[in-house]
Amino acid sequence: MLNSTQSGISKTVIWSMSIISGLVVANNYYNQPLLGLIAKDFSVSESAAGKISVLTQLGYAFGLLLIVPLGDKFLRKKLILIDLVLVFGALLWMTFATELWMLYAASLLIGTTSVIPQLFVPIAAELSSEKDKAGNIGLVVSGLLLGILLSRFVGGIVGELWGWRSMFGIAAGLMLLVWVFVYKKLPEVQPNFKGTYFELMNSVLQLAKTQPVLQLASFRGAMVFGSMCALFTTLVFHMERPPFEVGASVVGSFGLAGAVGALAAAKVGSLQNRMSINRIILYALLILIGSWAFTYFAGNTYWGLIIGVILIDLGVQSSHIMNQTNYFSLKTNAVNRLNTVYMVSYFIGGSLGTFFASLAWQYAQWKGVCFVGITMGLLALIAHILFAGKKINTEK
Repeated sequence: MLNSTQSGISKTVIWSMSIISGLVVANNYYNQPLLGLIAKDFSVSESAAGKISVLTQLGYAFGLLLIVPLGDKFLRKKLILIDLVLVFGALLWMTFATELWMLYAASLLIGTTSVIPQLFVPIAAELSSEKDKAGNIGLVVSGLLLGILLSRFVGGIVGELWGWRSMFGIAAGLMLLVWVFVYKKLPEVQPNFKGTYFELMNSVLQLAKTQPVLQLASFRGAMVFGSMCALFTTLVFHMERPPFEVGASVVGSFGLAGAVGALAAAKVGSLQNRMSINRIILYALLILIGSWAFTYFAGNTYWGLIIGVILIDLGVQSSHIMNQTNYFSLKTNAVNRLNTVYMVSYFIGGSLGTFFASLAWQYAQWKGVCFVGITMGLLALIAHILFAGKKINTEK
């Protein structure tokens, strides 16, 4: 018999959702250390290759908006199984694409369908007891974060050894294994919304309009994730040039450095015993901005980039976990729709960060990228101080 939490969801299932979250979300990020290889293979500019990342992030935002709310209306297990089939098809298309437009279309579809982790997080929240809820959510989110970071390392290594197409073929095979596990082991969750799809989507808009806590969390999340995407989208171009002149495998290994920051951020929830959520977010944003300033001056050295990546990820992921803790505390049965509003904003921010960083790289290289990263961090900080400032000053 499985070791279960008080509510009946097993620790085995929670750990499995964490691992699967990492495997699925990784589909969105394998491309980042491979952009240089793709640009050479298709004889296109770095800026043109960078649009692959932009479209993947936009696709993810579409999936969050159009697919994730369905978790409140339909059986989630069935929804996830159908989605996995679409992910598999998109990855195969990417593997065998022969034209740049095919890469763009496949990237958009990969992003749109790789939203399963955002169906898992509400499952963890709903099926866990109050005592276990924070820990279980943190475990699933940590798997997602590690998937994002380690995917860059894996993508770089595989791309260097066997070519960029191999990475997407391997990812397609992994999705088949995930489908089998979900079919056999994932518990079913009954939907709690009885209206039409139009009414469901309208309720998403109403949540976005009427929940100030969600609005602030969404803006902060968009800015900090955009800041991180600015880093990882252009890091491969930065390190292909002097003084580094290294390949995709070395660039991908920086995902390991980011994983250190993500693992540290996973423990940030324990700080709630000593300070408020708003104060933790304030410190996380200050770490992010300070990290970009440091990387601006030390970004032409290995040690400077390693420290910068660790601290940037620490700031981004700490803020992200606290944002989710904040809005999941709202008393509502619309957990998937709350998550939709936040995560759509989050990945629109990622797309903006990727887009502006690509432009900044084209005109000002690394210094321009650092300016984009700092600016997005500052916008998050300003919004936080303006709209959460009273709580920061009054809470311990």
